[in-house]
Amino acid sequence: MRIPEHHRHAVVPHVMVDGAAEAIDFYTTAFGATELFRLDGEDGRIAHAEITVHGATLMLGDAHAAPFAPPAPGAASVALHVYVPDVDALTARAVDAGALLLSPAADMPYGARQSMLRDPFGHVWILLTPLTT
Repeated sequence: MRIPEHHRHAVVPHVMVDGAAEAIDFYTTAFGATELFRLDGEDGRIAHAEITVHGATLMLGDAHAAPFAPPAPGAASVALHVYVPDVDALTARAVDAGALLLSPAADMPYGARQSMLRDPFGHVWILLTPLTT
């Protein structure tokens, strides 16, 4: 897997909302967004989608399951995706610094090794390293 150019050297916000399909429709109408792709969950909600707004990438999905449960008032409702050279090393470093490990590093079927953490401020970080084949 290669890092997509629109993710290279970026921390990509991943917004979790109630009604992701409606949000995509709104962003398309309001901001001229273009939907790149959508992955529907078994329950019919959007598990993951990506759109661009004038060349900038935004990930979004329905806030329906941990660690993306609907946020309490004032809580963070965004996850941050970042590609890194060594997901295992950075995950360990973040845990040592006080991050909560939500999902240990594992090889994913879409060609990346991924971990998930929650920082002390409530934000979810999704760290990815492309797998080489």
